[in-house]
Amino acid sequence: MQVTETLNEGLKRSYAITVTAAELEAKVNDKLAEAQPEVEMKGFRKGKVPMALLKKQFGQKVMGEAMQESIDGAMSDHFQASGDRPALQPEVKMTNDDWKEGDDVEVAMSYEALPEIPEVDFTQIKLEKMVVKAEDEAVDEALGNLAETAQDFKARKKGSKAKDGDQIVMDFLGKVDGEAFDGGAAEDYPLVLGSNSFIPGFEEQLVGAKAGEEKAVTVSFPDDYQAEHLAGKEAVFDCTVKEVKEPVAAEINDELAKKFGADDLAALKTQIAERLEAEYAGAARALMKRGLLDALDGLVSFDLPPSLVEAEAKQIAHQLWHEENPEVEGHDHPEIETTDEHTTLATRRVRLGLLLAEIGQKASVEVTDAEMTQAIMNQARQYPGQERQFFEFVQQNQQMQQQMRAPLFEDKVVDHVFENATITEKTISKDELQKAVEALEDA
Repeated sequence: MQVTETLNEGLKRSYAITVTAAELEAKVNDKLAEAQPEVEMKGFRKGKVPMALLKKQFGQKVMGEAMQESIDGAMSDHFQASGDRPALQPEVKMTNDDWKEGDDVEVAMSYEALPEIPEVDFTQIKLEKMVVKAEDEAVDEALGNLAETAQDFKARKKGSKAKDGDQIVMDFLGKVDGEAFDGGAAEDYPLVLGSNSFIPGFEEQLVGAKAGEEKAVTVSFPDDYQAEHLAGKEAVFDCTVKEVKEPVAAEINDELAKKFGADDLAALKTQIAERLEAEYAGAARALMKRGLLDALDGLVSFDLPPSLVEAEAKQIAHQLWHEENPEVEGHDHPEIETTDEHTTLATRRVRLGLLLAEIGQKASVEVTDAEMTQAIMNQARQYPGQERQFFEFVQQNQQMQQQMRAPLFEDKVVDHVFENATITEKTISKDELQKAVEALEDA
């Protein structure tokens, strides 16, 4: 077997691989001899089929397998000997299209090699970590928001008309074609107008109702209503409004705290402060990560495989196009051309991606099974009622697993660099942090 270099230009490599006819024949004979003891054929005992008959019966199939194995072996030996790592799957094709049995096999292999990536002295990297404490004003604001979500209702003045957002307490009886139906009646039922918890059109007809008023509400069940005997039918609900109540924020006290799982108000405030500071820390980390990536981008320079940059630029252009055209959900659209701006961004992403991958490999950074499981569970919560199906889908989809593993790996590599970089802390206000985050998003 011969491997001859035909191109070595930058990161581009091409080789001519020749597998001789004698090598192929020897490999075919070895494979047939290995299989012979298990072969059964009419007229022969198991394992006693003559080699000539085996070759006639299975030779062509085995020849194809031997050819593929020989080429794969030559490629594997080449990469092991040269130390090259292909940026993408190598392009391999036979060059003697008129090949027939007894001829040598001639193959051309070409690829772009991943570059040699220089070492980085992490101690040269100087970063600023923003620290924000949860001020009393921010805690009180968050507490007020919680009180609004835990709103209560109090009776409006006698004779007041119900408004959108009010709660009415009522008795109702629903009928279809003059006949009451199961599940269509209730007493002292509390309904928040505008909550859309009833059939479309129901709540709007009760806006303006007063306590003590009786009102007939006419609606049509949706065509896809879960109860098939009611789907698409018109119904009349005889409603008696007993009370009209307006929403009021819950009182900020120990009782409110207990609604949110805290022992008392002081404990709830502590929990809120911890949550706020965790949010601030997350934003501060994003800013510090951006600072790190900028620093790394300025510290290293190396050649990049053009194919990776081109593929990334196309991906960026495609993603941005869909963000600008959200009404187009599929990919049945004209080809999207890349611009210099896309290529510049792609160049940075590819360079940093290769650098972080190299740093992670040298530092033996790994994403554990437990970390992957946690990430899958976190994402599965976005699909209520279908968590198990999502989990099984990810387990069976290697590409999806890689998409979820990549950001976890990157964050672990970033944390590794943080541990070795020079970091100084700077205490700032929440507003200053917000401005820094906005500036990052606009950049």
